[in-house]
Amino acid sequence: MKIAFATNDKIHINAHFGWAKQMTVYEVSTEGYKLVDTLEFEGDLKEDGSEDKLVPKLEALADCTIVYVSAIGGSAAARLIRKNVTPIKSKTEEEEIVEILQRLVETLKGSPPPWLRKALQQKERNFAELEAE
Repeated sequence: MKIAFATNDKIHINAHFGWAKQMTVYEVSTEGYKLVDTLEFEGDLKEDGSEDKLVPKLEALADCTIVYVSAIGGSAAARLIRKNVTPIKSKTEEEEIVEILQRLVETLKGSPPPWLRKALQQKERNFAELEAE
């Protein structure tokens, strides 16, 4: 599964979803994790009431299962959820991406919580539907 992180330094989950200029994307499995992409976003991303600037991020993250952020607006969270992407707020801006990745690998090896099993099933179903078309 792909997991994205809103980050200012590629180490911590320390960027607001709407304002993030970059997001790192990792592939995570029971075998481990690896960085697959760093998405770059340009322009004026500060809060201004315009939802249009979210569209490139929403499209770029559509194949992710989870997006970790330091903060996210209600509208952006709802739009991610409609795309079957689960937004999760970090506990603090000091929370490190590597710690989350290690926990996810261990969780996948064991018994993932119901919300994660559901998110994974939704992604699998969506990919199967796309392949059928």
